Amino acid sequence: MASGRDMSTEHVQWMRLALDEAKVAMESGDVPVGAVVVCDGEVIASRHNEREATLDPTAHAEVLALRDAANVLGRWRLDDCTLVVTLEPCVMCAGALLNSRIDTLVFGAADPKGGATSTLYNVSCDPRLSHNFTVVHGVLADESAQLLQDFFAERR
Repeated sequence: MASGRDMSTEHVQWMRLALDEAKVAMESGDVPVGAVVVCDGEVIASRHNEREATLDPTAHAEVLALRDAANVLGRWRLDDCTLVVTLEPCVMCAGALLNSRIDTLVFGAADPKGGATSTLYNVSCDPRLSHNFTVVHGVLADESAQLLQDFFAERR
């Protein structure tokens, strides 16, 4: 599947919702990452990181949003959905995207330390895997990166 930048109005609108979720995470002391799942043009799930809140290392915004979306739709296959997230997914989250059969990933800031959908790895288009998904990157990247920078600056 193709990857690249696409600043469509819908992507920006959905990313703003994901950024709102990221701010909730930051207020709770979690790394400010937010995610929404969109199906047929509607947001069906909206979550933020909850690792600190739940003491669960898998409580990344992407995983939580995918779980909620599957519950809303009553199925684990999310092949007609888009996940919008403020930070490029890590290896665990990219694996969850593969396993959910997501159609499209839209992310804001690249993750040079752990990005698994374009920066360090690119599992989204590995021909050896049973599923590939489209990646749109860089949507409101500056806003997404600034939240993370502000969060970590406060902790230093």
